[in-house]
Amino acid sequence: MWSAVVGSTLGAFMAVLNIQIVNASLADIQGAIGAGKDDGGWISTSYLIAEIVVIPLSGWLAQVFSLRKYLLTNAILFLLFSVACALATNLQQMIVLRAIQGFAGGVLIPMAFTIIITLLPKPKQPIGLALFALSATFAPAIGPTIGGYLTENYGWEFIFYVNLIPGALMVGLLWASLDRAPMKLGLLAKGDWPGIITMAIGLAALQTVLEEGNKEDWFGSDFIVRLSVVAAVSLALFLIIEFKTANPLLNLRLLARRNFGFGIVANVLLGIALYGSAFVLPIYLSRIQGYNSEQIGMVLAWTGIPQLLLIPLVPRLMKRFDVRLLIAVGFALFAASNLMNVHMTGDYASDQLFWPNVIRAIGQSLVFVPLSAIATAGIEQENAGSASALFNMMRNLGGAVGIASLQTFLTKREQFHSNILTNSVSVFEEATRDRVVKLTAYFMNHGVSDQAVATHKAVVAIALKLRKQANIMAFSDTFFLLGVALIVALLATLLLKKPGHLSGGGAH
Repeated sequence: MWSAVVGSTLGAFMAVLNIQIVNASLADIQGAIGAGKDDGGWISTSYLIAEIVVIPLSGWLAQVFSLRKYLLTNAILFLLFSVACALATNLQQMIVLRAIQGFAGGVLIPMAFTIIITLLPKPKQPIGLALFALSATFAPAIGPTIGGYLTENYGWEFIFYVNLIPGALMVGLLWASLDRAPMKLGLLAKGDWPGIITMAIGLAALQTVLEEGNKEDWFGSDFIVRLSVVAAVSLALFLIIEFKTANPLLNLRLLARRNFGFGIVANVLLGIALYGSAFVLPIYLSRIQGYNSEQIGMVLAWTGIPQLLLIPLVPRLMKRFDVRLLIAVGFALFAASNLMNVHMTGDYASDQLFWPNVIRAIGQSLVFVPLSAIATAGIEQENAGSASALFNMMRNLGGAVGIASLQTFLTKREQFHSNILTNSVSVFEEATRDRVVKLTAYFMNHGVSDQAVATHKAVVAIALKLRKQANIMAFSDTFFLLGVALIVALLATLLLKKPGHLSGGGAH
C-alpha cells in the first residue's frame, strides 16, 4: 500500500517538476533547437495543455484499463518521452514530444491523489497527502534551482535525463505494489464522449488563450478572440452535458458540497499564488538584477528547502490543531510573504528576498495538506476519481490564470508607472538639466569625444533608469496583488466546516 503511495507521489512530483525545470532553461533550449523567442513558449505551453486535458480524464481511463496498467503505461511513456525531448533537434519535434510527455505526466498527478484517498485508511491519509504536497508545492519551488544548476553545469538535455533514476524507482514501486485487475473495455462504449470532447476542446483552447494572450495583445488578436469563443462555447456545453447525462465524466455535483466547493475556491487561489509567484520572481531577478538561471535557482531554493523539512510535520500538527486554523495561518503567512515585497528598490535582491521566501515556504507547507484533507473528507470511493480530477485540474487552471493575469498586470503597471515618471521628468527642471550635464561629462571622460553623442547617451541613460524604476514599481504592485488573492483564499477557508475524522486533539 505505502509502496503504491510513494511510487505514485514520486511520479506526481516529476510531472509537476517538469513544468518549472524547463521554464528555468527555456532560453538555452530555444538557442539549441533554433526556436525564436516568441515560438519557444510553446515548449512549455504544449506540455501544460496536454496535462490539463488529461487530468480530468484519468479517473475514468483508470477504470477502463485498470489502475495498474494505466498508471504503469503512462509512467513508462513519461520516461521514454523525457529522453526523446532531450534528443529533439527542432521546435516542431520538441512541441510534439513535450505534448506527449505532458499527456503521460498529467496522468501521474491525479492518480497519486486518488491512490491516497482510496487506498489509505482515513487516519493515515494526512501522511499520504503530505507526500503528495511535495509534488504540488515543493516541486514548483525547487524546479528552477535544479533546472538552473543542471543547465549551467551539464547542459539543458540533463533537465530531461534527470527523470530517469527516480522514474525507474517509481516504475519499480508501482510494478511491485499495484494489484492486477481486469480491464473493462466495455466502459469505452458507455463513455461520456460528448463531455470528453467538449471538455478537451474547451480546456485546450482556454489554456492556449491564457498562455498566448499577453503576447498576442489579448482581444486585439483575431486568433485569441476565436479561441476564446471556442473555449466559452465548449466549456458551457460541457457543463450542460455533465449535469444532464446519466454517467458523467466528472461528478460536478460534488462542488455543491460545502467543504469541497469552498476547498476548490481556496485551491484555485492557491494555484494562482503558487505558480504566479514562481513565475514573477525569476523574471524580476533576471530583468532587474541580471541573474543567470543558476543564481535565480539559488534564490528560489529558499522557497523549497524549508518545505522539505516542514511538510512531514504537518500531519502531526493536524492531530493537535483544528485543520482550518492551520490553513488560515498558512494562507496568512503566504500572503505576508508577498506583501513584504511591496516596497522594492533597485537594491532588492537575494538577501532581501531571503525572509519573504522562507515565510512563503512555511505558509505553503501549512496550507496544502490540511486543505486537501478537509476538501476531500467524506468523498465516497465512487466519487474519488472526480474529486481528484477536479481538485488537481482547478489548481493547475488557477496557475494558468494566475500567470496570464500577472503577465498582463505587470506590463500594464510598468506602462502606467513609466508614463507617470516620464511626465515628472522635464528638461525645464533644474535637477534634470544638472543630471544631464553630469552624465554628459561622465561619458566625455570615458571615451566619447563628441559632446552631442555624450548628451544623447546621458538622455538615454536617464530614460533607462526611469524604465528600470517603473519595472520595479510594477513588480511591487504584482506582489501586492498576489497578497490580496491569498487573503481572499483565507476568507474562503473561514467558510469550511470541520469534518469529524479531522478533529484536533488526537481524535484520530
